[in-house]
Amino acid sequence: MFDPKPILKNLPNLPGVYRMLNAEDTVIYVGKAKDLKKRVSSYFNKNLASPRTKMMVSQITNIETTVTRSEAEALLLENNLIKSIMPRYNVLFRDDKSYPYISLTGDAFPRLAFHRGTQRKGHQYFGPFPSSPAVRESIQLLQKVFKLRTCENTVFANRSRPCLQYQIARCTAPCVNLISQEDYASDVRHAALFLLGKTSEVMDSLADGMNAAAEAMEYEQAAVLRDRIQALRQVQAKQFVSDFSVSDADVIACAEIEGQHCINLVMIRGGRHLGDKSFFPKNAQDAELVETVEAFITQYYVAQNTPPMLVCGAEIDKTEFETMLSEQAERKIRVLTNAIGDKKVWLKMAQTNAELALQQRQATSANQQARLLSLREALSLAENTERIECFDISHTMGEATVGSCVVFDRGDMQNSEYRRYNVTGITPGDDYAAMRDVLTRRYKKVAAGEGKRPDLIFIDGGKGQLGVAMEVMQEVGLDDILLIGIAKGEERKPGLETMIFSDTGEMLNLPVDNPGLHLLQQIRDEAHRFAITGHRAKRAKARITSSLEEIEGVGAKRRKALLTRFGGLDAIKSASIDEIAQVEGISLALAQTIYERLH
Repeated sequence: MFDPKPILKNLPNLPGVYRMLNAEDTVIYVGKAKDLKKRVSSYFNKNLASPRTKMMVSQITNIETTVTRSEAEALLLENNLIKSIMPRYNVLFRDDKSYPYISLTGDAFPRLAFHRGTQRKGHQYFGPFPSSPAVRESIQLLQKVFKLRTCENTVFANRSRPCLQYQIARCTAPCVNLISQEDYASDVRHAALFLLGKTSEVMDSLADGMNAAAEAMEYEQAAVLRDRIQALRQVQAKQFVSDFSVSDADVIACAEIEGQHCINLVMIRGGRHLGDKSFFPKNAQDAELVETVEAFITQYYVAQNTPPMLVCGAEIDKTEFETMLSEQAERKIRVLTNAIGDKKVWLKMAQTNAELALQQRQATSANQQARLLSLREALSLAENTERIECFDISHTMGEATVGSCVVFDRGDMQNSEYRRYNVTGITPGDDYAAMRDVLTRRYKKVAAGEGKRPDLIFIDGGKGQLGVAMEVMQEVGLDDILLIGIAKGEERKPGLETMIFSDTGEMLNLPVDNPGLHLLQQIRDEAHRFAITGHRAKRAKARITSSLEEIEGVGAKRRKALLTRFGGLDAIKSASIDEIAQVEGISLALAQTIYERLH
């Protein structure tokens, strides 16, 4: 029996992070505390309410702690440890590192753009948004009202006449100086204020400009500003949330059905309802809803900009989270756990969305389980067949060969476990050699104990590809895993696939309406999609580079300068000799050579 007293005795009354370890010296739980001594000691009280916590405590054989300078630092460290260790008893949320934002670039004529990833100095960012469509919808709205450019800098710098966006009144054509830099800057400022929720300030400014233009008898300009005001009023009537005292807020609700949890997050930015997103945690079985919500806030808001207000549907320790989140964000963050009025209505909507998302997920999971059961019966597979991996090869006449591996496990496709393999060093077009290369690289690691062992492997191909796969599995020592080749039917029609078994050589066709065949087709099609997507990207990159590499006098530095200036090979092909000669390092004679070679 583990005796915690010697450890508890020496714990400080300071903020920090604690790690619970089991007999195998594996971390099974990571937690944070504003007082390590009090928090860790609470696990060893006799009256633990949660069976899940009791089970975790019964496995503890050691405790490690790290003291931090503040609760916010403890929150950050806890999040990093959870995502790197993924302990058994922590509720885990998928690590969405790059949520979409709207950016206004720092150019002389700023560009309105969709942005993911690292934020750069000099640019303004607004978000995050729940999804890509929400960003693009907002960008279209801003184009209609404020007419800001969305084109790439390479296109902007090389325009000689207005583009279609100007013709349909979605841009003021700063590329050809149809608007002054001062007027454009005013439109950018109004767009930024709108995104920050300061719509009344924008409307007041537009109204002042309209009245001034009317007094100066510039009626066309006054009409433009009048139309903008009307457009903003229509948007405000449709999308704005009037009850919230701040323009940015998140509404967080959690639902539970048969031990499965779902968090629904409603995002309000700039006073507008941008949409919602559902999150499904791992390791949430037997966890309390409060624990799931706390885990979500801990893991989600460390990586995101926290809005000034969180409306939460669970009775969490709001004082603790307000302190930590405010310290991390370096501004005041309010957490509401007892919503009233319209906030309660929004919370109920989020709750309904969470329940619907769970029901839909369960229905999909049940359908996939039924398909898996049907596949087991149809192919006489073992009852414990759960993990299926499928391989495909994609190339164009041997160019840019890419192999893919997709994974079906735990009743669904596991996107995070997909892998692509760039295949080199083989005869172009040799599918057998490509399949050998991919399978060897994949299963050498599995045989060495790295990664999970599949119960079944699908090979997209006929007897030839299957024969190669069997040889590879024999070489790596995994020949006891069943392989099934999927030979395409006549004219590659779905439903006419033939299954070829590695252990008996038997060939089998399933009825077109067999649910097991539908699962097989889903896995096979996903492998094909994943392979061809990677192949096309690799091919496009290779063709751009190779076309320029073949031109004498164009080295790496000049290729980079050309691609930076024009943005791609198509744009270089469309450029004139004089435009090519304007690129640094390109003489008129070399520009002539480049033009002739590309044409």
